[in-house]
Amino acid sequence: MIARLTGTLAEIGADHAVIDVGGVGYLVQASARCLQAIGAVGGQVMLFTELQVREDAMTLFAFASAGERDWFRLLTGVQGVGGRVALAILSVLAPDEIVRAISTGDKAMVARANGVGPKLALRIVTELRDKVGAAATGDAGATTAPAGGLAADAVSALANLGFRPAEAGSAVAAAGAELGPGASLDALVRLALRKAAR
Repeated sequence: MIARLTGTLAEIGADHAVIDVGGVGYLVQASARCLQAIGAVGGQVMLFTELQVREDAMTLFAFASAGERDWFRLLTGVQGVGGRVALAILSVLAPDEIVRAISTGDKAMVARANGVGPKLALRIVTELRDKVGAAATGDAGATTAPAGGLAADAVSALANLGFRPAEAGSAVAAAGAELGPGASLDALVRLALRKAAR
């Protein structure tokens, strides 16, 4: 599994980039939002990645943040959502907008993405509401986890420790509400771990 790439941005296209890592060029598919954020050709970049292996292809997807990658994983877990459709959604909706769409059941917001019709948008909103849990749907005074930023990174950290997305999201949301907006990632993760372990 390739978890991230650090190297020189060698090329950038409408839906992809090439990252030179020690003389090897990795072609990565990325959202428009990610491609806008990574800077100019020739600069140093660090991207989070997800490798999808199919019978006929191996595709490396790249993300500007761990939170964006987490949403990609959730989106591609929905039947009918492949990597390219997930990237199309991430191109038009920031993580906090995805949270808002799920919490309000706004399938039209999700359907703004290329390749997403009304039926697929409804399935995405319905299935992700169940998987993401209270943190995404705004229950129990939760904040915006697993939206971008520290909350998404904290949710990712807990998920990497084996907690389910719903558990991780709820714990991070509760920790964020208790600590306030100025909390560091370390403090957020520590308190979320204590809450998740209860």
